Amino acid sequence: MSLGLYSLPAGGVDRQKPHTEDEVYYILSGRGQIRVGNEDHAVQPGSVVFVAASVEHRFHSITEGLNVLVFFAPAESV
Repeated sequence: MSLGLYSLPAGGVDRQKPHTEDEVYYILSGRGQIRVGNEDHAVQPGSVVFVAASVEHRFHSITEGLNVLVFFAPAESV
């Protein structure tokens, strides 16, 4: 397992691509939406979102800058 901090400003564009690892996002601060596959979910502090490996996903409609703790399992390959 590995982890990191991901930050996006209000109005920011998330350009990430699907990863080869499963991911869990924990929202530390901010508000917005995340699209996972074909579904949108509102996120705010305390939200937890699971994204399976290779699934298209990205944050969007960010109204307050997001600070997100992200966990990868197995550890993210660099």
